[in-house]
Amino acid sequence: MTKAHSETGDPFLLTPGPLTTSASVKRAMVHDWGSRDATFVRFNREVLDKITEIAGGTGTHATVGMQGSGTFAVEAMLTSFVPRDGKVLLLVNGAYGKRAQKICEIAGRAVRVLETAEDTPPDLAVLGAALAADAGITHVFAVHCETTSGIANPIAEIARIVAASGRRLLVDSMSAFGALPIDAREVQYDALAASSNKCLEGVPGMGFVVCRKDALLRTKGNATTLVLDLLDQWQVMEKTGQWRFTPPIQVIVALHQAIHEYEAAGAREGRHARYAENCRVLIEGMRGMGFRTLLPDALQAPIIVTFRMPADPRFDFQRFYDGLKDRGYVIYPGKLTVAESFRIGCIGRLDASHMRGALGAIREMLTELGVADGAPAAA
Repeated sequence: MTKAHSETGDPFLLTPGPLTTSASVKRAMVHDWGSRDATFVRFNREVLDKITEIAGGTGTHATVGMQGSGTFAVEAMLTSFVPRDGKVLLLVNGAYGKRAQKICEIAGRAVRVLETAEDTPPDLAVLGAALAADAGITHVFAVHCETTSGIANPIAEIARIVAASGRRLLVDSMSAFGALPIDAREVQYDALAASSNKCLEGVPGMGFVVCRKDALLRTKGNATTLVLDLLDQWQVMEKTGQWRFTPPIQVIVALHQAIHEYEAAGAREGRHARYAENCRVLIEGMRGMGFRTLLPDALQAPIIVTFRMPADPRFDFQRFYDGLKDRGYVIYPGKLTVAESFRIGCIGRLDASHMRGALGAIREMLTELGVADGAPAAA
């Protein structure tokens, strides 16, 4: 058995994040920095400005950093932008839409849910009808790429319907920002949440929200917590250059390096092209072994791919998972309710050669398990 490993000796993470990062991004974290150090303050400002630039929002938008995982940023976005007497229409087709619902309910925000199956995008006609029928809806929340399944939701079309209805759009672009297109000059939203450890290929610990400045200024008094108040976080940062509370310094410095590498590799177009090739190689190779994807190609984002479990009773997912990890590849369990499944990510510092290596390890594991065909049970 040959064990693959990254340039730092770690297994490759074929997951939706945290993910495999470059050695140079890792090295950026080995130094100690004070939060008021002039170099760190400059790096922090550059990171926030670059994220706004990547979003297409220079001049009209501002990026507000938030300590914590991506969910911290989503909660900050929902509880800062939706007023206490507001109402959110949630487009749900996976676990992250459901998480947004839980956030709103805990915060006491009124919600309406339009839910479709995990392998089905939102029904745009139903969305339009719901907005026309309920004048109380102030905001719409949508997930750009729902990593429960890997589905790419039609965010530009959703944005057009929301704007035409005079409502405000909030976007969870956690697993899409930096790779899938969503330009603030073309897609109208009040706020978009993402994080350091996804398509920008940094490390976990910093979420961020790209906010339309005029909309952010109208959020005063909405926040239900001190630490998740985006307006206060932004105003203090603009005035002092400092975070209100201890920043995730090493995470920000690593993201500073990751963004340099992102730009050098062709920015969003370059990142999308590499991930798309990873996805193509993965899907073709898996289908060649009999595996079937949950999603049709037209709905599949090149971020993470969900595969149905093989029908062969000799297939044992835990042994399959452990055997792949022993060979240097870490995959992800499924999170679906519609089908037994597992997931393999296409993002991170991986290319087509890594995907081919993973496919070789999968073939070895099927042989070890005595499974001749990865085909799922008939529907």
